[in-house]
Amino acid sequence: MSNEKPSSAPFTELVDLASRRLGAGVVATNEDTFADAENLLVAGPAEFRPHTFGHKGQIMDGWESRRRRGVSAQQPHPTDEDHDWVIVRLGAAGVIRGVIMDTAHFTGNHPESGSVQGASVPGHPSPEEVEAAEWVDLVPRTPLQGDTAHEFEVGNEQRFTHVRLNIWPDGGVARLRVYGEVRPDPRDLDGLTFDLAAQEYGGVAEAASDRYFSSPHNLNAPGRATVMGEGWETRRRRDKANDWVQIALAGGGEALAAEVDTTHFVANAPGWADLVGYDASRGGDPHTDPDGWFEILPRTRLQPDTRHRFRLVPGRTPTHVRLNVYPDGGVARLRLTGRLTEAGRAALALRWFDSLPAAEAEAALTGAGLTAAEATALTAARPLADAAGATAAVAALRPADGPDGEQSSRRRSASWRLLGV
Repeated sequence: MSNEKPSSAPFTELVDLASRRLGAGVVATNEDTFADAENLLVAGPAEFRPHTFGHKGQIMDGWESRRRRGVSAQQPHPTDEDHDWVIVRLGAAGVIRGVIMDTAHFTGNHPESGSVQGASVPGHPSPEEVEAAEWVDLVPRTPLQGDTAHEFEVGNEQRFTHVRLNIWPDGGVARLRVYGEVRPDPRDLDGLTFDLAAQEYGGVAEAASDRYFSSPHNLNAPGRATVMGEGWETRRRRDKANDWVQIALAGGGEALAAEVDTTHFVANAPGWADLVGYDASRGGDPHTDPDGWFEILPRTRLQPDTRHRFRLVPGRTPTHVRLNVYPDGGVARLRLTGRLTEAGRAALALRWFDSLPAAEAEAALTGAGLTAAEATALTAARPLADAAGATAAVAALRPADGPDGEQSSRRRSASWRLLGV
C-alpha cells in the first residue's frame, strides 16, 4: 500500500506543480547548510533514519537551514523579521489550488512560522529576475508545528510560474507540495501533435475506481516509469466488476494513437483494456452522463511488462478519456497522441488568458498586433468565459467602419487568432 499520508484536502486530487518529476526545480535559496533545498521537491514522502550523521550533523530528508543568530553579544537573537527562503520554479505553470508545508520528522528544529508566495515570470528568467518579480501572498505567515503536514487552500485565480517558501526564523521543512491546474501557453502547442493526456499540458486524472497501491496521477506523469511503484496499481478484485481511471485532457482533440504501457507489471498486469471518450464541449457532464461515452479503443488483450501501441480510427473528438482495465491490475503509463480541435484550442486559450497577470495579458495582445489601448481594454474585459464573450469583447474594441477600420479589423483578427475565437 502507498506510504503517502492520507489527506482530507480536495486539492490533493490535482497535479503537484512543484514535483521534480514534472520538471520543478529550486531556483535560489538564501540558506541550506544542513539539508539541501532540492529535497523539498522529492516525489515520495520524507524518510528519517536515526543516527545517520554526516559532517554537518544528523542527515535530514528535507530542507534545513542553519540556526540564526543576532548581530552581537548584546543582541544574540534574530529579529522578528529575520527569515530563510527558497524559490521554486514550478514544473508547469498553473493556477494554484492548495499548498502543503510538511515538517515531517522535524520536531525540535522546525520553523516557528511559514508563508508561501507566488510570481509569474514568463520565458526562462535568471534567478535575479525571479527574485525581483512581483510576489503575491498565497498562504500568509502562519504558525507551524513539528512533524505535521500543514494543508492550506489557495483562492487566487492567477496563473503562476514560481513559488517562494518563507520560514521564520530558521529550521527545517521536509516537503513542499503545490497542487493546481496546469495552464499551458496555447502558442506553445499551435500546430503540434502531442500527448493530450499529459500532466505537463493540463491533463489530470480526475477520478479512479481504486488507488490502493499507487496513485492514478502516475498514469499521465512525465517520462517512463522506472519501477512498478511509479505506475497505477489496484488491489485484487473479488467481484465481477473492473477498474478504471478517468482523465480530463488538455483540451478537446482528435485522438490519433494510444499507448497503454504495462512496463514492470509482470504478475499483476490487467488481462484486457479499452478506452472510451467523452466530449464535454457539447454541454454534458462525464461524471453524471453514462450514456455520453463512446468507444476509442475496443477491449484489447494486454501483455505483461509491455508498451502497447495502437493507431486509432479518426472520429469523434474527446475532452475526457476513461481507461478501463479488466478485471484489475497495474498500468505504468497511458499516452494519447493527438492534436487540439479548434474548439479545444479556444477553450484552452481562454482559460490561459483569463488567468494571466494583467501586464502579461496586455503584452500577449500587443505582441499579437493590438495597440496598447486595445490590449488594455480587452484585458479589462476579462474573464472571457466563453468564445462568444471573447468575440464580443474583441469586436467592441473599435468600430470597423472608421478611418482606421481596415487596420482595426486586422488587429481584431490577430487577437482572434491568439484567443482562438
